Amino acid sequence: MDKSFDKILAETKKHFINSRGSHDFDHVERVLKMALLIGKKEGANLEILQLAAILHDVQRNNADKNKGKIDHAISGAEVASEILRKYKYDEKTISAVYHCIAAHRFRNDVEPKTLEAKVLFDADKLDSIGAIGVGRAFLFAGELKAKLHNSGMTDDQILVTKEFGKEDTAYREFLIKLRYIKSRMQTKEGRKLAKERHDFMVGFFKRMKKEMGGLI
Repeated sequence: MDKSFDKILAETKKHFINSRGSHDFDHVERVLKMALLIGKKEGANLEILQLAAILHDVQRNNADKNKGKIDHAISGAEVASEILRKYKYDEKTISAVYHCIAAHRFRNDVEPKTLEAKVLFDADKLDSIGAIGVGRAFLFAGELKAKLHNSGMTDDQILVTKEFGKEDTAYREFLIKLRYIKSRMQTKEGRKLAKERHDFMVGFFKRMKKEMGGLI
């Protein structure tokens, strides 16, 4: 890895000062480790992958402050490009990293086309499911001052509630996004890793619904 990597890493961390715990730099470090694990098995370009992984959420803090009004993937790809140009990376590398970051988000229309983009997508999404995903979902709901659960509501009613409000619970996130992640995995290794995490998460929310209803 180029010696500029440590400088980029230090600059990236500045974007996470006062960030929410659900999307802090710990998340970035987990995604980096997972991306490298998958990338090595899939034969991806690890330099592109490392750069994309550490920069992928560089604009997430701003998106949270604006309640999702900006696409942190697109704006993050632009900021990442500026940072990489500052450290004299070539335009081919910058373009590759830009695409990885722009395509990593679940809720936009940019499809990951390169192997590195697919690996980053999978690594980021794997951190949204399983035990860590459940924990992050509740942490995010708490940051929004949402309720513990959407008591007294059917799943159909929960699905039409608004985000960033008191009904934006961990279970709502499961219904809208998390339960679909396994089917969106882009790589063979990603699909393999997603299965166990998905099954754990489904079992957790199934039991939670029963406990909330006083059935266990």
